[in-house]
Amino acid sequence: MTTRLFRDELERLVSSALQRSGASVDAADATARALVLAEIDGQGGHGLSRVESYAAQARSGKVAGKATPTITRPRPGVIMVDVANGFFYPAANAAAVEIAKAARENGIAAAGFYRSHHAGALSLVVESYASQGLMAMMFANTPKAMTAWGGRTALFGTNPIAFAAPVPDGAPIIIDLALSEVARGKILKSSQEGKPIPEGWAKDAAGKPTTDATAALKGTLEPIGGAKGAALAFMVEILAAALMGANLSREATSFFDGEGAPPAVGQALIVIDPEAFAGGVAVAAKMAVLANAIEDDEGARLPGSTRAQKRVDAERDGIAVSPAMLAHLRKEAGA
Repeated sequence: MTTRLFRDELERLVSSALQRSGASVDAADATARALVLAEIDGQGGHGLSRVESYAAQARSGKVAGKATPTITRPRPGVIMVDVANGFFYPAANAAAVEIAKAARENGIAAAGFYRSHHAGALSLVVESYASQGLMAMMFANTPKAMTAWGGRTALFGTNPIAFAAPVPDGAPIIIDLALSEVARGKILKSSQEGKPIPEGWAKDAAGKPTTDATAALKGTLEPIGGAKGAALAFMVEILAAALMGANLSREATSFFDGEGAPPAVGQALIVIDPEAFAGGVAVAAKMAVLANAIEDDEGARLPGSTRAQKRVDAERDGIAVSPAMLAHLRKEAGA
């Protein structure tokens, strides 16, 4: 039977677990907020299931829990963020004001994160800009999990992409997806819970299709849309890793344990000010037409439209946490 905890108490528990593992207060708090919000939004693979691995990495030094990111602006529309092998979330927060400022000054801004860590639910990052009336898209490379199309050796990560755009008088459009058939975090969660995964998600280490989540973690994931998904993963690898001077997916160590060197992956973030293009009013009008057309089509739904209700429900009823997960969180937090 699950226990329901409210957002603030769950954030305190997660933050305490990370601080106890060696993270600074600011890094632990920022990371806890992101993990709990991902859990609320239904992104469990990027939520509470990550606390164990994050804590292990902070303890071993694979992630620098007290790292201070460095932010530079080599060109008017370019921001570079050295995450210094720390957690991604505090670095993203530290750079957010400068990135939004650059987007408004130039019409468009590109930010690169390097020596970075797991960026989790990219939707949380792009949503933060959409809430300011900006559009944003993000690309991230992750440790190797997929082969090139037709290949047998893991070369690309799940390499997620995300996009957000504001909608007048409504929740922003949010698109967030891994370029594998499923995010690896969902397989991790299934493995932790001892549950099988659907056919078509992954292959085992021998290259055979599997429904065993633990075997899938040791094998490779299938790209979404076959060759098209593999090609997009290649594109993300270039934008997020090669362009940023970050580790390629094949060079990065796992996000799931405390062993080895820091993953040192990369992320690319592009932020657009609609005012610099067709103009804020004109873009808003077009967005309203698009949103209304989807909402008026029975059975269709706007991407990201269910998040707002999930957050309202969590505020009212709390967040369901399994007994096993709650026990683990309390153990990590020393509670």
